[in-house]
Amino acid sequence: MKKLVVIGNGMAAIRLLEEVTRLAPDLYQITVVGDEPFAGYNRVMLSPLLGGGTDEVAITTHPHQWYRDRNIRLITGSPVVAIRRHRRQVVTAAGHKLDYDRLVLATGAAPRQLPIEGNELNGVMSFRDLYDVRKLLSLSAARVVVVGGGFLGLEAADALVKQGHDVTLVHSRGHLLNQQLDEEAGHRLQHDLEKRGVKFVMQARTESIQDNGQGAVTAVNLADGQVLPADYVVQAVGILPRTELADQAGLTVNQGVRVDDTLQTFDPAIYAIGECVEHRNRTFGLVAPLYEQAAVCASHLAELGHRRYLFADNATRLKISGIDLVSLGDFDGQGQMLQLSLPGSYRRLQIVDDRIVGMVLYGDVTDAAYYENLWRERTNIASLRQVLLMGEAFCKAAGGDGEEEIAA
Repeated sequence: MKKLVVIGNGMAAIRLLEEVTRLAPDLYQITVVGDEPFAGYNRVMLSPLLGGGTDEVAITTHPHQWYRDRNIRLITGSPVVAIRRHRRQVVTAAGHKLDYDRLVLATGAAPRQLPIEGNELNGVMSFRDLYDVRKLLSLSAARVVVVGGGFLGLEAADALVKQGHDVTLVHSRGHLLNQQLDEEAGHRLQHDLEKRGVKFVMQARTESIQDNGQGAVTAVNLADGQVLPADYVVQAVGILPRTELADQAGLTVNQGVRVDDTLQTFDPAIYAIGECVEHRNRTFGLVAPLYEQAAVCASHLAELGHRRYLFADNATRLKISGIDLVSLGDFDGQGQMLQLSLPGSYRRLQIVDDRIVGMVLYGDVTDAAYYENLWRERTNIASLRQVLLMGEAFCKAAGGDGEEEIAA
């Protein structure tokens, strides 16, 4: 049997294992090396875990027995420290020397560190993996400053309030989730989270973290002179592809590990998938493209190499503390803007040349798939303009038999 080694045991790697063992169950002797001392778990569920809405057993999607049932050797808690390409061998911190015929890098991404004085103090933490959540759950009620108004920052802030902490979130922009939401939806989200107890300081830049004189956090200093007392600081300012191993091995690295449409690096024996990769000048952080990459890569590992990975822009679906959000496309103000604002619900459609080019839904997202289909098919919505914001049912009623009227 050929030898397949997978470096990483996150969601992309596990999807790859599912696909390879389905497509070619007898082709490889598989070894997986994971940094964390855990079996496979659903990283998306870390926020509910931190908020007390679930437990570790429930978020474990692939226990150790799953690997054993498929004759996959799982090495946990011992990271790979070197790739010896000339020998087709990887070496772990514990001294394992693993030969491979094919190697897959699924090393993921690391939390970006605040580039400021004090970021090394005790009490400065991230919110990225199960270890981080365990550490956060161990804290007694305290003053916590969360830096970053993106998805992870908001989830962390809301969950920490539920755990009894006094939480202030600092964001450098004028509204939350500024890459996914327009200003109206971002302000609605802030208002809803404020009602749950999260405090916000917007359009503020974190300048430094104060030392209490004993190597621990005592406050956060903002560029405008504000000082926020704090016992802990949670960094949620983005991620960086983990490329160190690939770089040391001489693979091409830019923002991430460079791969082609088959997810192959320039070394034909080495593939890469997930948050560590760069494909056509793009890096990745959402689950959907990672799963598609895993499926494409698996088809080539299974020697059924007929698939190519091409990024397809999809709607971003998020659930912030029980609040549903969907966004897609461009909503930068070009063309006509259609808006519907109701208590607990907001819709915005951006129209150019009688076609949807962007969408933001907040609260009620029941018509998201309908709007996404109109957007993807570039459907002419001229005859539906007056009822478009009312959703699919109204549009089909206005169009008679519906399907023929809205055909592209």
